[in-house]
Amino acid sequence: MGNPAPFETGIEGGRKGSKLVDFLYPLPARRSVGRIFAWWEKRRLAYNAIICGGGSVSLAGIAAVSLLNGTGLAMADVAAVLRGVFGILVAANILYLLGPVTESLAHKLWGREVRAIGPHLFRAGLIFSVGLTFVLPTILVGFQLVLLLLRGLLG
Repeated sequence: MGNPAPFETGIEGGRKGSKLVDFLYPLPARRSVGRIFAWWEKRRLAYNAIICGGGSVSLAGIAAVSLLNGTGLAMADVAAVLRGVFGILVAANILYLLGPVTESLAHKLWGREVRAIGPHLFRAGLIFSVGLTFVLPTILVGFQLVLLLLRGLLG
């Protein structure tokens, strides 16, 4: 049977799991620098989709609170927000590149026998990115809603 390629989910090798589990927890494989970068690039689109999804929900919450607050969103605000979103996506993709670079350096330093650290790095980076684009703004929107409610009740 041998080592699976870094792209295999493990289902072909007899491992049964959901697509999400196989995506986040692939079977470890012996790696080369080229395969490491290919493994990461295969996941980049999904990473961007997850980040955009979390950010979109956050932006919708911010827009809803702005409407409840009575300020609304002007077109100039929307343009500024879109520029900020584009900047965040560019920064996220530049930071995403640190994953395969770090894994390749580990591969070069400790040789072919090192276990694949890519899945761990990917999950950690994904959790951090979702935290920045979804959880943190959601907490801030929640605080703003509480302030609106208090202002309405007390003021």
